[in-house]
Amino acid sequence: MALSPLLFVRQHFPSYRLPDVAAEVWRRMDVAALDRGLVRGSEVAIGVGSRGIANLDKIVGALVGWWKARGMQPFIFPAMGSHGAATARGQAAVLAKFGVTAEAMGCAVRSSLAVDKLGSTPEGIPVVMDRLAHRSAGVMLCGRVKWHTDFAGGLESGLFKMMAIGLGKFAGAQVYHAHGFNLGLERVIVSVGRHILGAGKILGGMAILEDAHHDTARLEVLAVQEMEARERELLALVKTWMPTIPLPELDLVIVNQLGKPISGSGMDPKIINRNVSAEYNPWPGAPQIRRVYVRGLHPLSYGNAVGIGLADAVHSRLARLVKRGPTYLNALTSNNPAAARIPLNYSSDWKCLQALAATVGKLDSAQVTVGWIHNTQDLRRLAFTENLRGEIGQRSHLEITGGPQDWPFSRQGDLPDDLP
Repeated sequence: MALSPLLFVRQHFPSYRLPDVAAEVWRRMDVAALDRGLVRGSEVAIGVGSRGIANLDKIVGALVGWWKARGMQPFIFPAMGSHGAATARGQAAVLAKFGVTAEAMGCAVRSSLAVDKLGSTPEGIPVVMDRLAHRSAGVMLCGRVKWHTDFAGGLESGLFKMMAIGLGKFAGAQVYHAHGFNLGLERVIVSVGRHILGAGKILGGMAILEDAHHDTARLEVLAVQEMEARERELLALVKTWMPTIPLPELDLVIVNQLGKPISGSGMDPKIINRNVSAEYNPWPGAPQIRRVYVRGLHPLSYGNAVGIGLADAVHSRLARLVKRGPTYLNALTSNNPAAARIPLNYSSDWKCLQALAATVGKLDSAQVTVGWIHNTQDLRRLAFTENLRGEIGQRSHLEITGGPQDWPFSRQGDLPDDLP
């Protein structure tokens, strides 16, 4: 195998970074005045999810401070379905790894899988809510609005999904995904979300938007009466900020990391153009990618390697890191057993690349086009083979910062942990 040398590339995105996240939380909360109608001393439940959201600890900490300043007694609860291995302790541990602890936030973190039943939607979907949240004076959601990894629609990942999958805990996540198999997940999320809003416990939600740099770009407090319409508008906006692999076609993409803090599917399928059943190139407008190779697992995944099945090959060290319990649980709860399949795996990067390069229909390996990214959330620094120089040069937002350079394989045939 003699791959084309590497060019190192920086992709330039517009920055919408907020200069002071905590101050923006307070400003937005002052305007929204969600405490209106609550008695001083009331318990307010703040639902927090399990994604790797930038500045999550600052945002949640500012929310806690605002509610306390209004004379309320806020507490935090995990709103994350089956994540954290679907245990109360595991979900609290997920929040702790993001800096959301009782000590850091200045309020209790209460984690339980117990739920209360709230009736059924018009489609007959039984609705449940975290019992601790339901028995508080009111619930505030705190979540990121973005595109969903598994489907495209007007409402994808965000506060509505958190009301369904998150507030429903493991019991709800199982039921909603089962109904989503037949009705479509968007319809389930919308129907369950409307039912929960109608139950009168939700005070509002903090919608977090991130730009292509994975920086906090916008914070908005959505009141109950505007939540659905405004979340649709915010999703349409954030989709215009979505980063991409910036070339139309690649034979092979190398991904350094997959993991739950990066994407609910380990790797964002809309970036690598796969779906959660590992179907090739299902997303219109995304680059056509023939093969995907993954090298490692994000350390904050704690063995949950769901999404590994989207790869064509993985390094054997990644295969060894897979913990079957949380990985299988996540894949089965979301009705996607293919996401937990273990792909071809070899003991070095060189062996994996050699195996895949021979499967893209090119007899000369120097003609194989390769892209190399750190993960599907960070697409600012990339590497491409030099045979793509012409394509790179046609795009003004791409800057070649180094190379051409020979591939930096070690004696063992492995690449560096990060892009050089």
